[in-house]
Amino acid sequence: MVVLGAPALQHLAGLPRMQGNGFVFPGTREGAALVGVEKIWLKVRDLAGLEDVTLHGLRHAFASVGVNAGLSLPLVGALLGRSSESMTARYGHLASDPVRQAADKISGAISAALQGENKADVVPMIKKQCARQGG
Repeated sequence: MVVLGAPALQHLAGLPRMQGNGFVFPGTREGAALVGVEKIWLKVRDLAGLEDVTLHGLRHAFASVGVNAGLSLPLVGALLGRSSESMTARYGHLASDPVRQAADKISGAISAALQGENKADVVPMIKKQCARQGG
């Protein structure tokens, strides 16, 4: 099970649907869900001009936003659906409400940033020219 935050759910609810198929991402077979997102992701990524962005990178970015927002590593791990037995045991005490709240918090921060509402202090990086020493 994947827990999605309210902004993500709102976006998905607004997507057009195929008649007779209840899946947000329908598959090629009638009434089936999409299987294997890699080919679709490559098309979406290229159309968006994000050739260097990977699904794995997006997953890491999602986790980083959560950790930077002060969420615990076990909670973020639960959101990512960690399935190893040792990790699952650590997440066993988490109820769905804290996980849902964490998903809402991360999705809200990402949504705000995409809409230009990010109130974080952004410090521009200054590129320095380094003189090469030696022969």
